[in-house]
Amino acid sequence: MNTTAEYRRFYAEFIVRCSGSTDERLMRAFEAVPREDYVGKGPWPVCVGSGYIPTISDDPSLLYQDILIGLATDRGINNGQPTLHACCLAEAAPTEGESVVHVGAGTGYYTAVLATLVGPNGRVVGFEREPDMAERAALNLRHLAQVELRAESATEAEIPPCDVIYVNAGATHPPTAWLDALSIGGRLVFPLTPNDRLGVMLKVVRQSATAYAATAFKRAAFIPCIGARDDATSASLTAALERQSLEEVRSLRRGTRPDETAWCIGSGWWLSTAKPADA
Repeated sequence: MNTTAEYRRFYAEFIVRCSGSTDERLMRAFEAVPREDYVGKGPWPVCVGSGYIPTISDDPSLLYQDILIGLATDRGINNGQPTLHACCLAEAAPTEGESVVHVGAGTGYYTAVLATLVGPNGRVVGFEREPDMAERAALNLRHLAQVELRAESATEAEIPPCDVIYVNAGATHPPTAWLDALSIGGRLVFPLTPNDRLGVMLKVVRQSATAYAATAFKRAAFIPCIGARDDATSASLTAALERQSLEEVRSLRRGTRPDETAWCIGSGWWLSTAKPADA
């Protein structure tokens, strides 16, 4: 009979390798965090697209599959797909001692994975606007001294300076405060999503005070990020996704007039197919 720890070890390697990464640190981080400590008591509701089905028992070994577990099924809030998060965390690449902002912490599972990656000398500030989710996350994360959980919206709160911002809710645009908070070399990974279709995971790297590299690396859908949605920008993004390749995105521009390299145009920002202006 295999133990839950053995299932978790296999799951950790499986989801990271399926994401295209061979990062041993990321595998160890997923292996170190028990998913059952963050998703409530079983049996657990498993998202099947059009609804949920319950697991066959409350055996925690059942959680170590590439499945979405419902956290608040009435609101469609889930503990997201592990392979997607493994892919995104590989792109964000938090390292020992870095500071991370986690937007949309839910009940804290991926916040705990981030805390494991940055270690005891790092810092993770998690934002969760849903009061019940924030209360559960604070309880679940209380053993991690490097984690601070804030029960507020990351689109309204002051964002501390940081090396990584990892966002788990779909935005039509990157809020100015997020871009300003990044250190030089800092990475913002977030779902850039229109209102009515799949969006894309966007990685933005701050290369200087004014230059940002950008990469669109995976199609994805997330629940909306309240406060970071705009109908006009959604329409622009929908058009870009229909007519252009994700592989063409090279940089994010701020406060400049879009030129012929524009891939998607928002208010005060745009994505370009050219390298960062001062790169």
